[in-house]
Amino acid sequence: MAKPPVIALLGGGQLGRMFIENALRYNAIVHVLDPDPSAPCAAIATRFVVGDFRDADTVIRFAADADIVGIEIEQVSVEALHELKRQGKRVVPDPDVLRIIQDKGLQKQFYAEHGIPTAPFALLESGLHFQGHPHLLPAFLKARIGGYDGKGVMGVQGAADLDRAFEAPCVLEQRVEIDMELAVLVVRSAIGATVAYEPVEMVFDPRFNLVDHLRAPARITAMQNETAMALARRVASAFAQPGLYAVEMFLTRNGELLVNEVAPRAHNSGHHTIEACPSSQFDQLLRLYMDWPLGDTGLHGHSAMINLVGEGGTGPVEVKGLDDVLHVPGTFLHLYGKQETRTGRKMGHVTALAGDHAGLDQAIAVTRVHCKVVPRMPGRTITNN
Repeated sequence: MAKPPVIALLGGGQLGRMFIENALRYNAIVHVLDPDPSAPCAAIATRFVVGDFRDADTVIRFAADADIVGIEIEQVSVEALHELKRQGKRVVPDPDVLRIIQDKGLQKQFYAEHGIPTAPFALLESGLHFQGHPHLLPAFLKARIGGYDGKGVMGVQGAADLDRAFEAPCVLEQRVEIDMELAVLVVRSAIGATVAYEPVEMVFDPRFNLVDHLRAPARITAMQNETAMALARRVASAFAQPGLYAVEMFLTRNGELLVNEVAPRAHNSGHHTIEACPSSQFDQLLRLYMDWPLGDTGLHGHSAMINLVGEGGTGPVEVKGLDDVLHVPGTFLHLYGKQETRTGRKMGHVTALAGDHAGLDQAIAVTRVHCKVVPRMPGRTITNN
């Protein structure tokens, strides 16, 4: 029997953990590189290596025996991925795609060059220069490199915001009137075949600028649904490389769809697909890596995903209120195996399946009221009440 291919995954967080949970159904071999020895993947990877995925030499050594190289975080060494691709390994996403997406300025230029609608913007050598573009104000300053989960983004309106501005290269993006934020996941195969998931509606927690919950299908018209999926496919076609593309969009007050940004990996907006679809986003990634046929993206029904975010400071993990949540029919719990909670940190999520949006409203409300991830008090060991 031929030796199974080895998948080398850069990043060992919750996305990698959920990928491995699916890959284990196929007896796939997954090696993981992450700087944190207690990362969520550490306990379940076939091989776990502690190291810096931003260091080219470390990545090249780590993936020397691999056949396939993937990522679960964007900020990895593109130089190393180019070398691994040159060596004949299958690298997803393609290094040239990742180079663009790592830099929000290059992303915006890419959309403009390919006729993909996006909010008006300017590229700044420093965020301190934003007042030189009064026609874009009020706006958002977005750090070109390194931002994630709402970090590296700030609103600006005028001179009063100057002392808070990032002193680094930024995108200045005009603030548009938004009716809804959407995301569409598109999977593109090596031969250019694509499948897309139904658009999801994202609701953000203003405390942390993170997704509080999402629901699918989004509460939009059939025409808007079709247009959003077509736009996401255009984005994937423009990149013209195999991969999983999470395309985040703004639906404006006047009904226009604008691409906000793209993640070339599994994404928070696709977690519901584990229970809600025949082939989840993590299953699709495995199919891409192994060059298998793409999976079925149809929805079983209405679904919601509610993020569980740490509250109340830092410490060992205690999850309160699980009994209340799991009493709701059609709910599924995912805890990410993180050993320490802190305020604003993603610790898990709850998925809910229902027959309609009213059923989702109930599950979202129960989870938000009862389920909390907090630091465990000294002496307490029970984590599910």
